[in-house]
Amino acid sequence: MQKTLQKEVTLSGIGLHTGKEVKLTIKPAKENTGFVFVRTDLEGSPQVEADVNYVVATERGTTLEKLGVKITTCEHLLAALVGCDVDNAVLEMDASEPPILDGSSKFFVEAIESVGIVEQNIAREYLVIKEVLSYSDPASGSEITIIPSDTYEVTTMVDFGTKVLGTQNATLKNISEFKDEISSARTFSFLHELEMLLDHGLIRGGDISNAIVYVDKDLTPETTEKLKKAFGKDNVSIRPNGILDNLTLNYPNEAARHKLLDVIGDLALAGVKIKGKVIANKPGHYVNTQFAKKLNRQWKLQKKKNVPDFDLTKEPVFDINGIMRLMPHRPPFLLIDKILELSDSHVVGLKNVTMNEPFFVGHFPKEPVMPGVLQVEALAQTGGILVLASVPDPENYSTYFIKIDKVKFKKKVVPGDTIIFKIELIEPIRRGIVHMQGYGYVGGTVVVEAELMAQVAKNKVD
Repeated sequence: MQKTLQKEVTLSGIGLHTGKEVKLTIKPAKENTGFVFVRTDLEGSPQVEADVNYVVATERGTTLEKLGVKITTCEHLLAALVGCDVDNAVLEMDASEPPILDGSSKFFVEAIESVGIVEQNIAREYLVIKEVLSYSDPASGSEITIIPSDTYEVTTMVDFGTKVLGTQNATLKNISEFKDEISSARTFSFLHELEMLLDHGLIRGGDISNAIVYVDKDLTPETTEKLKKAFGKDNVSIRPNGILDNLTLNYPNEAARHKLLDVIGDLALAGVKIKGKVIANKPGHYVNTQFAKKLNRQWKLQKKKNVPDFDLTKEPVFDINGIMRLMPHRPPFLLIDKILELSDSHVVGLKNVTMNEPFFVGHFPKEPVMPGVLQVEALAQTGGILVLASVPDPENYSTYFIKIDKVKFKKKVVPGDTIIFKIELIEPIRRGIVHMQGYGYVGGTVVVEAELMAQVAKNKVD
C-alpha cells in the first residue's frame, strides 16, 4: 500500500547555493499525490511537482522549474523520502532551496522517522523492469543501466581520474538499508571546483561541515585565505587522506555512497516506485535525470497498456472449482479458468482459448476467431467474481448487465491464445450497482476493452 507521514515535521537551515535561511515543512499527503513542493514565500503558494519533465538545470544539483517557479538542489530530500519508503508528501518551503544541513539525507530521514509513517488505502504501483534499459553520455563517459530485479537495487561506480579520490564503488541491495548505509553520506567537491564556485559567488551556504572537499591541487596561501574567509575559520589544512580538515569521513567510500544517494533522489523524479537493479557508472545529475526521463516514458507506456503484472507459477486465488462455487455459470458458458488476483477494487482472471471451444464449430470454422460478444461476456464474468467474492453467500446472488459502453476490439483472439482479463472498479459499489472498467490482454497487448455496469441481485427462492 502507499504510505505517507503520520503528521508534519519542520526543519530549518541554509541553502547550499543560495545561502538563504529556509524553513522546510514535510506534510502528509493523500494517495496518488506523489511529492509536491510548495513555495510559501511566493504569492499564491505555487506548486512544483517532483516531475522529471520540470528539470531545467543539473550543473550543481537538480533544479526544477514550473511556470517560472524554481526548486533547486532537491535530490537529497527526495532521496530521503524514497529511502523512508514514502509515496506521498507535500514539501512546503519559504525559499527555492531545501536546507543543506550536513550535506547528506541523514537529518531528513531522522525528521521523517520522528513523526512516523502510515499506510494508506490505495495500492502502490511499480515500474517493473522486464528488459534492460540504458542511457549513456559520451561527453562525460557516464552510463546508467537498469536490469530486471524483484527489488530496487542500486550500484554506483565513480572514477574522477584523481589520485586523492581514486576509484570507488557502493551498492544498496534493498531500499530498507538506505538509512544505515547511505543516508549519512555527504556531498563532496574537489578543491578546484570549490574555488571556482566561491570566485563566482555560487556557494553561499556551505562550510567544511556540510561538504567533503578533496584537495586535488596545491593549497596556496591565496586559496587558504579564500577558504578561511568563506568558512569563517582561523585555520584550514589538509588531512592525511587528502580532504580538508574539520571533517572526518563517515565511510572510506563516502563519495560513491553520496553519488548513490543522488541517483536515488534524481530517479525519484520518474514519478513511480521502481523494481529493478540500477548500475550507474560515473553518475551525475545530468545523466541521472536523462535516465529518469527514460523511465518516466516507460512508466507512461506501461500505464497506457495497463498490463497486469502477474506470476503464472503462483497458486491461483480461485481455480475452476472455486469459480464454480461462486458463480452459477457452467460449461460451455463458463468463460474463465482461473482468478490470479483479487482485491476490494480489482480482479485479474485468465482464459485459455482452445480449438475445443464449442463456438468455433460455427464461428468462422475455417478461420476460427473468438466472438467479440463472448470476450465481453468473459470480462463480465471476471467482474462478477469481484462482486460475488465480497458477499458471504454468493450462491444466492447473480449479477446482471445493465449497461455496456466504450467497447473496443483491438485484435482478434484465436485458438492457442491465453487471455488475461483485468477488471477495476470505477467507483465504489452502491446499492448493488457495479461500475467497472475491463481490459483483456493477449501477450501484453490489449485485445478488448469495455466499460461495464451491472446490478447484483438476490436470487428468487422457489
